[in-house]
This record gives sequence, C-alpha cells and structure tokens, in this order.
Amino acid sequence: MGLGFIVVFILMVLFFVMMFGIGFILNMLMKTTWFPSYIFIIVILPIVVYSLWDHTQSLGVYLQSFHLVDYLTAVAGLAGAILSGWTIQKLRLGGYKMF
Repeated sequence: MGLGFIVVFILMVLFFVMMFGIGFILNMLMKTTWFPSYIFIIVILPIVVYSLWDHTQSLGVYLQSFHLVDYLTAVAGLAGAILSGWTIQKLRLGGYKMF
C-alpha cells in the first residue's frame, strides 16, 4: 500500500507541474489566460481517451476500466492548467506587463 501511494503521488505531482509549466508558457506567449485549461479539457483528454479506446467495447465500459490512478493524474493535470491561468491573471493584475 505504501509504495503504490508514493507512485501515485509522484505521478500527480509530475502531471501538475508539467501542465502548470506548459500552461504558464502558453499563457505568457499567447497573452491568454484560460487557453491551456480549455485545451486540456477539449483536446487532450478526448484524444488520450480515444487513442487508447479498444473499439470492440462500448465507451461506457471502456471509461469504467480506468482506475483511480488515471483519474487522479488527469485531475492533477487539470489543476495545474487552471492554476497556471490563475497565476497569470494575478501577475497581470499585479502590474507585470510581460505576462
């Protein structure tokens, strides 16, 4: 139980930091605020789900085959994307023009 939790925690931190970094850079370069969050929800999640889907089973059965680890890493990535938008917004409100 202890080793499995450590792996899940490391995965969650990795996806959070990765999406925060990518989102922060995209927000800074494109002068948007919530674009990475929308991209994560509209593009990345459906592409990952569709590309791994075995079409011999229904979508509902396929989505039930995911484990808690899969959902936790997806939520951590989404949280990183949302937090990057929030951080950029706060920096802009704080007067930082480059963001």
